[in-house]
Amino acid sequence: MDSLLINYLIPLLIIAFKSVFLITALLITIAFLLLADRKIWAAVQMRRGPNVVGAFGLLQSFADLLKFVLKEVIIPYNADKFVFLLAPFVTTVFAISAWAVIPFDAGLVLADINIGILYILAISSLGVYGIIMGGWASNSKYPFLGALRSAAQMVSYEVSIGFVIITVILLSGSLNLSDIVNAQAGNYGFLNWYFIPLFPMFVVFFISALAETNRPPFDLPEAESELVAGFMVEYSSTPYLMFMLGEYVSIVLMCAFGTILFLGGWLPIFPFLDFIPGFVWFVLKVCFMFFLFAMVKAIVPRYRYDQLMRLGWKVFLPLSLLMVALTATYVVFI
Repeated sequence: MDSLLINYLIPLLIIAFKSVFLITALLITIAFLLLADRKIWAAVQMRRGPNVVGAFGLLQSFADLLKFVLKEVIIPYNADKFVFLLAPFVTTVFAISAWAVIPFDAGLVLADINIGILYILAISSLGVYGIIMGGWASNSKYPFLGALRSAAQMVSYEVSIGFVIITVILLSGSLNLSDIVNAQAGNYGFLNWYFIPLFPMFVVFFISALAETNRPPFDLPEAESELVAGFMVEYSSTPYLMFMLGEYVSIVLMCAFGTILFLGGWLPIFPFLDFIPGFVWFVLKVCFMFFLFAMVKAIVPRYRYDQLMRLGWKVFLPLSLLMVALTATYVVFI
């Protein structure tokens, strides 16, 4: 009994505590990043943004949360009720689950597995099921069209992201996210030894991440001009909130993933700044990536769907394939 308690129960409780702490911290962070998102858009458009609820509007996201939770859940009459309510839950759970392998600092990770990259690719790929389930279960043409658009869009740009990741794996020699960060520890943590040659891949990753998370200018699954808000048009209250929460969790996940792959993770920007904790550097770099996401939404007009697919298959796919070949040649022969 004692061995069972020591070997299984106590480690299980520790993992559960760490998981709850990570989820709580992540959700609170998402609330303030959402506020920052709205403030950045407002600044670009020369207006104030949320500034009433709390000091400087800091409690606006929590007020919106309360509003959504207290609203009535409306389910269409002919909808598949079980799948209709399951879809946003699936989207949110998959988005949060991917954070299990994200290292915030050296040794500060929930699960430091050797195939962390494959885990994130697998979990992020499963996120599309929630959108398809929501569009199909709504029993309406507009949500179903939005779900099909989203599925095609996410699958298309996952291919480019996969090839981008292969170039990083070839240079770092590992699928472990912590090892990838440590491999970038050269003269600089930010402009590491392979960031400059892989800068085109960073651009491809960034734009593909926008499309993967349905962010503008690639928010075509939610294009209100022709789809009346896309796959979640029939959703309201908490289910709608869970869809939006899953989307924002995925956005911040892509920011953290890009930070690990290209920006040195928790490594300092310059060696003489190594007295600052690595966790702080990681958070600052993730916030920088999120700022880029927000600025793109504020200044870039929406693409047409044919332009979106042309960019993914005719530009990013050949470019990423070429970079994989060049990187492999460099690793093998040079």
